[in-house]
Amino acid sequence: MVKGTEDKIFNAVVYTILVLVGLAVLFPLFFVLSVSVTPMAEVLKNGGYILFPKNITFVAYRELLGDRAIPRAFLVTVFITVVGTVVNMALTLLMAYPLSRKTLPGRSFFLLVILITMLFNGGLIPLYLTVKATGLLNTVWAMIIPGAIGTFNVLIMKSFFENIPEELLESARIDGAKELRIMLQLVMPLSVPVMLTIGLFYTVGHWNSFFSAIMFITNPELHPIQVILRNILTEPANSVDRLDVPVPTEAMQMAAVVVACLPVIVVYPFIQKHFTKGMIIGSIKG
Repeated sequence: MVKGTEDKIFNAVVYTILVLVGLAVLFPLFFVLSVSVTPMAEVLKNGGYILFPKNITFVAYRELLGDRAIPRAFLVTVFITVVGTVVNMALTLLMAYPLSRKTLPGRSFFLLVILITMLFNGGLIPLYLTVKATGLLNTVWAMIIPGAIGTFNVLIMKSFFENIPEELLESARIDGAKELRIMLQLVMPLSVPVMLTIGLFYTVGHWNSFFSAIMFITNPELHPIQVILRNILTEPANSVDRLDVPVPTEAMQMAAVVVACLPVIVVYPFIQKHFTKGMIIGSIKG
């Protein structure tokens, strides 16, 4: 089809808007990266704002990673993210699959209970008392167990499972497969998009874990990277004095932001297509 003048104008406007939005999104990221690798003298000379440094130095990263608190917090965050995501995915799968079967006794009741938890919660004080009573305070499990299952994620996964043809499951049952085997060997391989989508939700949530850490953890040895990042951003002078090196405050702050965000930025492009597909398919049925 030959595009008319109006179509060309419309496409030009759309592309222009997309380019402007893309630049608006990329500008803060580029600014953070630029300041983090800019020498102290150049940062001070430009008043803390610089996009294209004349000289590049990685002293901020070297000194930041040289502080023992950063690698320790990074390992804590990795543990929380990996173990927490595995726990989340296992429990969400074991809950979503039975709820997707219309023959489950009491299915409507369980769905109602789950929906209620999306509208109401017990509050912070009951949550804290529960975590304290179970002995989870000042342990890494306090940042994993309380949020082990996300109601929204359960509903997305349940909707995806309901789209799987029932004939496939019936064929497996006729061949003698039990429900656990059907779930592991048939349903899961067919559910890669939604599994990656939900996994990304949980992974990003654990990687950015902050509130649960400051609420349940008082031991600095167990603080995740986001808490250390908050300390650097809110108390930059103390952080620099502790490192005992002439590193510009802005460079330290920006380097900490890059270190905290880089893993998610690197991983996301590899699962982006599955993420989009999982969101679309998982929302077809309610």
